[in-house]
Amino acid sequence: MKLWSGRFDSDTDALVDELNASITFDERMYQEDIDGSIAHAGMLGAQGIIDPAEADKIIAALREIRQDIADGKLTFSIATEDIHMSVETELTARIGDAGKRLHTARSRNDQVALDFRMYLKNRIPQIRDKVLTLISVLHDRAGENLDTIMPAYTHLQRAQPTTFAHYMMAYANMLRRDVTRLEDCLERMDEMPLGSGACTGTTYPIDRRRVAGELGFARITENSLDGVSDRDYALELMSDLSILMMHLSRFSEELILWCSWEFRFVEMSDAYSTGSSIMPQKKNPDIAELVRGKTGRVYGSLMGLLTVMKALPLAYNKDMQEDKEQVFDAVDTVNNCLPVFTAMVQTMKVHPENMRKAAAQGFINATDCADYLVKKGMPFRDAYTIVGRLVNHCIATGQTLESLPLEDYRKMSEVFDRDVYQAIDLKTCVETRLVEGGPSEKSVKAQLESVAAFLKERGYHEA
Repeated sequence: MKLWSGRFDSDTDALVDELNASITFDERMYQEDIDGSIAHAGMLGAQGIIDPAEADKIIAALREIRQDIADGKLTFSIATEDIHMSVETELTARIGDAGKRLHTARSRNDQVALDFRMYLKNRIPQIRDKVLTLISVLHDRAGENLDTIMPAYTHLQRAQPTTFAHYMMAYANMLRRDVTRLEDCLERMDEMPLGSGACTGTTYPIDRRRVAGELGFARITENSLDGVSDRDYALELMSDLSILMMHLSRFSEELILWCSWEFRFVEMSDAYSTGSSIMPQKKNPDIAELVRGKTGRVYGSLMGLLTVMKALPLAYNKDMQEDKEQVFDAVDTVNNCLPVFTAMVQTMKVHPENMRKAAAQGFINATDCADYLVKKGMPFRDAYTIVGRLVNHCIATGQTLESLPLEDYRKMSEVFDRDVYQAIDLKTCVETRLVEGGPSEKSVKAQLESVAAFLKERGYHEA
């Protein structure tokens, strides 16, 4: 018999039971559900709402149930619908009527809101720590490649010279923002909804702040309608995870290009590559491709929950049962992608000679050539036009700016002198970009120090 069956004269249809049940996916919240129930029972006893001795009996039995689930000794069926009723049914079976008192002054509405918040509160630090590990790896790879010159691209066309270290720091900064977004989300999520009841609280003299403190919440929710119907915290988390996966996907796209024979900038370790069933020469960057593909999966979870929530009136509606599978899948996907992606980046081989060769082509020092003229007193737009003509001349004659004879330069402008070759040397092009945030060794070292400080502030220690 269902715990809520008092109002009904007959059983629900078996297909309804199957559709209605959530135990197949919300059972993963058993730890949070039981921890919340223990805190609730303790508060009921302390407030004299139930007999303190019965509260102690409930708490002892809940701890046994929690351990039995952890040990695999206790499983549940769809007959009990969800993790809340499954635990309560088992509790009553073990200790009798005392177990029936546990649900005093609460509803499944505020119970699930509590469980869900607690579950995500416990997962955010795990994800954050994995992002910090990836940032640390990027920091190390950058430190190893301060003088590894490569092209920077715009429109996928070679644009200006940079270094592999500068490139790695770009992604490190994206991931730093991901960390702070997760931290902000955790701070806003840190509100305890239990005590909101079904929607308007309870007439019992409960102590919500005691329960919040015992469960590690910073504060309680301030409105009972909002307390049971809010899923902003889940949406915000999935938005943060979507942005994080977008960063991993952009990085994956670059790595996929870079490890192709057309680039050969990097080579993936065999441990993070796969082969072809028919083409024996293939070494495919499948891990990067999977991360890129799974990004769409996380986006889909975010859009799914946004769609569920978009027209729901206050307070709780059964539609909201559709929140957990999507959020669980997004959390699982990110948790699974991060360590493999990190190891892939950590173990990939960098080919500096191929990067340098690519940087020597495509006239990526053309801006520096124009800047050379500007520093000699020429207006930038005039310098821009002259260098554009020089590039056209080089293309027509099969030369580069480095190989072009000085007399050809001087045909375009008498301002050019032999020192132009030093000005357009790739090393010079990089090292004279001393602006904060730029690719020079001095600038990148400052970025490395900033990232190291960021990691230290968060107590990160490399495993």
